[in-house]
Amino acid sequence: MTDTTPFRIAGAPISWGVCEVPGWGYQLGPDKVLAEMREVGLLATELGPEGFLPAEPDAMAAVLAQHGLQAVGGFTPLLLHVPSHDPVPEVERILEGYVAANASTLVLSAISGQEGYDSRPELDEKGWQTLLDNLSRISHVAGQQGIRAVLHPHVGTMIENTAEVQRVLDGSSIALCLDTGHLLIGGTDPAELTRQAPERIAHVHFKDVDAAKAKHVQDGRWTYTEGVARGMYRPLGTGDVDVAAIVAHLSKRGYDGWYTLEQDTILTEEPAGEGPVTDVRTSADNLRAVLRSTE
Repeated sequence: MTDTTPFRIAGAPISWGVCEVPGWGYQLGPDKVLAEMREVGLLATELGPEGFLPAEPDAMAAVLAQHGLQAVGGFTPLLLHVPSHDPVPEVERILEGYVAANASTLVLSAISGQEGYDSRPELDEKGWQTLLDNLSRISHVAGQQGIRAVLHPHVGTMIENTAEVQRVLDGSSIALCLDTGHLLIGGTDPAELTRQAPERIAHVHFKDVDAAKAKHVQDGRWTYTEGVARGMYRPLGTGDVDVAAIVAHLSKRGYDGWYTLEQDTILTEEPAGEGPVTDVRTSADNLRAVLRSTE
């Protein structure tokens, strides 16, 4: 029987293979994904890519209510480093829906402007200053609506490796989304970052990683997409991320945000049998066990 202790654990559609990247794989529908989130005792969900849930806020809220889930917010890829492009109007449009759906967290990624996550350009100084200024502007605009903006370091975006994460911490006021998988693949120990800067972490994407497979991505032998397809991501507690240390550091700091379970998945066809929910259940049960141990 699934343990449904009401910790602040949320789901994300990417764990079911639902992704914004064109050609990512077979895309499951929201009814199946949301029903399975509730089945394993999750309390909330991130909103998924555009088109996964209804765009109209009342319709979105109705779908979530039907499945007994809160809206956490969502992964929002934005072009932040190009001086001629102002991302704030798009953010303001997105925030209207967040307010209507009572979503709390705007999860930003600084996309490269290229398709997918398998390559990215180098930032010059003007690009860096534009990106940092936009992060602070967006954080302020979201805060005026009662919504916390967080930056999500992500493989294949403009903020991927340790030096880039540190430059964001030093050069902007925005909080971080601690994505344990993307940080590790980008060369940052997520447990050490949590120990060093717990006050800057306002949201968590909890995923586990097979470090040996991640090394192939780090070394350029596999693209990021190939790493996902070959099982680089593991159910939480079965890979090389120090889940217990991360939870301990955050709990000591009084972290009260969401733990969003993510296991980036690529489906080639509609699953036979249970499919991705099997791994999500394992992740949820393992995280609950860790959280109980810190109470």
